[in-house]
Amino acid sequence: MRVAIVGGGPGGLYAAALLKRLDPAREITVWERNAPDDTFGFGVVLSDETLGGIEHADPQVYAALQRHFTRWDDIDITHRGTRHTSGGHGFAALGRKRLLEILHNRCRALGVDLRFDSEAPYPAWLAETHDLVIAADGVHSTTREAYAHVFRPHVTTHHCRYIWLATDFPFEAFRFEIAETEHGVMQLHGYPYAPDASTVIIEMREEVWRAAGFADLDVPDSIERCAKIFADPLRGHPLHSNKSAWTTFRTVVNEHWSHENIVLLGDAAHTAHFSIGSGTKLAVEDALALAACLEEQPSVERALAAYEEERKPVVASTQRAARASLEWFENLGLYLGQPPRQFAFNLLTRSRRVTHDNLRLRDARFTESVEREFGCPPGTPPMFTPFRLRDLTLRNRVVVSPMDMYSAVDGLPGDFHLVHLGARALGGAGLVMTEMVCVSAEGRITPGCTGLYTGEQAEGWRRITDFVHAQAPGTAIGVQLGHSGRKGSTKLMWEGIDEPLPDGNWPLVAASPIPYRPDSQTPSELTRDQLNDLREQFTSAAWRAARAGFDLLELHCAHGYLLSGFLSPLTNHRTDAYGGSLDKRLRFPLEVFDAIRGVWPEERPMTVRISATDWAEGGTGAEDAVEIARAFAAHGADAIDVSTGQVVAEERPEYGRSYQTPYADRIRNTVGVPVIAVGAISSWDDVNSLILAGRTDLCALARPHLYDPHWTLHAAAEQSYDGLGVTWPAPYRAGSRRPQTGRTDAPKPRLTLET
Repeated sequence: MRVAIVGGGPGGLYAAALLKRLDPAREITVWERNAPDDTFGFGVVLSDETLGGIEHADPQVYAALQRHFTRWDDIDITHRGTRHTSGGHGFAALGRKRLLEILHNRCRALGVDLRFDSEAPYPAWLAETHDLVIAADGVHSTTREAYAHVFRPHVTTHHCRYIWLATDFPFEAFRFEIAETEHGVMQLHGYPYAPDASTVIIEMREEVWRAAGFADLDVPDSIERCAKIFADPLRGHPLHSNKSAWTTFRTVVNEHWSHENIVLLGDAAHTAHFSIGSGTKLAVEDALALAACLEEQPSVERALAAYEEERKPVVASTQRAARASLEWFENLGLYLGQPPRQFAFNLLTRSRRVTHDNLRLRDARFTESVEREFGCPPGTPPMFTPFRLRDLTLRNRVVVSPMDMYSAVDGLPGDFHLVHLGARALGGAGLVMTEMVCVSAEGRITPGCTGLYTGEQAEGWRRITDFVHAQAPGTAIGVQLGHSGRKGSTKLMWEGIDEPLPDGNWPLVAASPIPYRPDSQTPSELTRDQLNDLREQFTSAAWRAARAGFDLLELHCAHGYLLSGFLSPLTNHRTDAYGGSLDKRLRFPLEVFDAIRGVWPEERPMTVRISATDWAEGGTGAEDAVEIARAFAAHGADAIDVSTGQVVAEERPEYGRSYQTPYADRIRNTVGVPVIAVGAISSWDDVNSLILAGRTDLCALARPHLYDPHWTLHAAAEQSYDGLGVTWPAPYRAGSRRPQTGRTDAPKPRLTLET
C-alpha cells in the first residue's frame, strides 16, 4: 500500500508511524511545507485517555513522551483579586517542538519518508498515484478545499481575538486570570509545559481588542502591552512569540470526512476551541482510530467509512463542549458580578464535561465551599434548595415540564390527566406543569388537547389541583395557557405530528396568513376585533385557572403557537401596529400578558415561555430573546421559561445535552430575571451543576419524567439526601431505599490446577 500524508503535524506524523509500524511493507510519504523545527504555538496538553491509547498502540512513543511531560493537578482562577484553586484534575503537557521531534524520530526509525519544506502535490494526483491519501493539513486544508463540494465544510468564525504566546517560567497550575480594563474584559489562559516555560494565551472580544488599540499595534508592541496588563500573574516576566499573531478562532465541521481514497484527519476535519485543549488530542485519536479501522476492515473504502462512523459522534460531542466553553469566554462579562466561588465553579463547569458530581470527586473541599457560598445547608444538593416566586416557595428546583398528552375529550381533562399529573406530583418535583391548556376550542392543537374555556373544564382541573395539594403537600402545580395559532387542527402526535386532520378541521388564525408546512392549512390574519376577542379568551381562561386552584400560570409564547407567531419575524409579516420592529411584534403578546396579570391573583407568580431562537436564518436569535425577556420582565413576569425552536418547519436545531441552557443563562445574567432552563437536561448531576453555576434558577425536565414519574425522589435517594427539599409520600416511604439487585459477581476459584 502506498500512503500519502499531507501535513506533518502531530496527527499526520502519528498516523504515519502507526501505519508503518502495523505494516512495514507500506510505503508512506509525509509532505510538510515547513522545516522540521518550525512549529506554531508552544505547549500541548494530552489527556490520560489519549495517552492510554498511545501507550497501547505504540509503547515507544509513549515512553518518549513520558520522559518529557510536565504534570500538575490544580486549576487556579483569579477573579477580582481573589484566587481560588481546585485540585484533582490531572494534566500532562510537553512542548510542541518536543512532541514533533519525538514523532519525527519515530517515523524515521520506522522508515517513513518525511519531506520537509515541500508542498504536497495536487490532491487529485496523490489520489491517482497512492492507495490512500490522508489530509492532515490543518484548519486551512487545501485538500479539503479542493473537494469542498464533497466534504461540504462549514466554517464558523467567532467573536474573540486571541494570540498564542509563552513565558519563561512554569505556572504551578492551569491558570485563568481576568483583567477588567477601561476597554473591556481580557483574559489569560496559561499552563506549564516544561520546567522553565508556560504557554500563555491572551483572549478578548473583537470590540475590546479594537477599543484597546491592538488593531493598530504590531505583534512585538502587542506582546509588550499584554505583559504589562497581566504583569502580576506573569511575575513581571516577559512574553515570547513564535510566529504569533492575533487571530480569530474558526470552528470547522464537515458533512463528510472521506472521498474515494482521500480522508480528512485532525483540524482539516474538525476543530475544537483551545479552551478545552482538544486539538492535538483529537488529531492523535483520529490517527489511532484510522489505523485501527484499516487493520480491521477488508478494504480502504470500508475502513474510511468505519473511521468516519466511529469518530464523528465523538468529535461532535467534543465540539459541543468546546462551543459551550468558547461561548462562555466570549460572554465572560456576564458573570463578573457572581460571588467569587460561584464564578470559579461556573468557569470549571462551562463546557458541561466537568459537572457538580465530577468536581466533588476531584475536589470535595472546593465544591463544598461553593455550596456554602450558594446557601446550601450541609448535605443538601443545590437542586434541593428552595426558590421563591412572589408568595410561592418551591421546595426544590425541579420542574415537570409541560408535555402535551393529547388525551382529552372536548378539552376536558379526565382520569388520565389526574393519574399523569398526580403521579408526577407524588414524585417529588417542586413544580408540576400542565400541558398547554387551550383558551378556546379553535385554539387547540389537536382534538385531544385540554382547555379552560368552559366551567366543566375548570371543574376537571380543580379535581387535579385538589389531589396534588392534598396528596403531595409541598408540590406546586402550574397551568400553561396558550393558543395553537397556525399549528392547530392537526392529528394526535402518534398519528402524525403536525399533519392536518383528514376531516373535522376548524379554521385557523395567526399573526399572518402563512401555513406552517406546505401541506398545512393556511390561517387567516387576525383582525383588530379578533385580537380583542382573543385577549378576552386568555383573560377568561386565566380567571378560571385561578378558581381551579393553580399555584402558578405560564403564558405560552413559544414553539410557533399563536403568541410566538407574533414574536418571530419569520411568521409575523403584518404592516399594522402589531408587526415590523421587535417592539411592535411584542405588542400583542404583552397586551395578553397584562390582561391576564390583571385577573390573576397578585400573590401568585406568572411566567412566560419563549423560543429564544428559531434555529433559522432571519428568525429570532439570542439578542432578540434577551429583549423579549426584558420586555416581559418589565411587565411583571416573575420568570422566563427559555425553550427554543419549533417556530418554523425548516428549522435546523443544534441538538445536544442541555443544548438550550445557554439561552437561559444569557437571559438570566443579562436581564437579571429568574429563568427556567429546559431541553435535554436529563440527570440530577446536570441540574445541580446548572443551578450552582448560576446559569439557571429552575430546571424543567420532560422526557425523564415520562421515563420515571418519581425522578426527583430517586435523585434524592441516589444522592443520599433526606431533607426538606423533597418528601416521600407516607405510603411510599418503604421504597425510599434503592432495591437490592440480583447477585452479579461469581465465586472466585480457590485453586488453579495445572494439567
